[in-house]
Amino acid sequence: MVIVSISLSEESAKELDEIQSIFGLKGRSEAVRRAINAAKAEAQTMEDMEGTIEGVLIVVKKDHSDPWMNMIQAKHQNEIRTQLHSHLKDQKCLEVMVISSEAKKLSSMLKEIHSIGKADYVTFVKS
Repeated sequence: MVIVSISLSEESAKELDEIQSIFGLKGRSEAVRRAINAAKAEAQTMEDMEGTIEGVLIVVKKDHSDPWMNMIQAKHQNEIRTQLHSHLKDQKCLEVMVISSEAKKLSSMLKEIHSIGKADYVTFVKS
């Protein structure tokens, strides 16, 4: 195996320990491998999308006052059929969007959301 050194915030280290505990893993390395496999499966799902895709996109934003998600929604307004915005505790926001889009446009939107790194949670549920 290859050894990789990474830096984590205190919060991320605690979350990694929680993942280890919840899944009964032997160590942090196992937890990191589990997280990598989950991310790989999500990325593969994005890559395998073809044609017109419909479903629900769920995003939890870290900071309600940061307009980054509004800009993405404006850019992709033709793909968003309807949306719900709700304020959560700790200045977070929930965005739920019904999407109907060509696969490439949806993939582009998802990549943009992930790459900005300001979402606590992002998932697309294909109908």
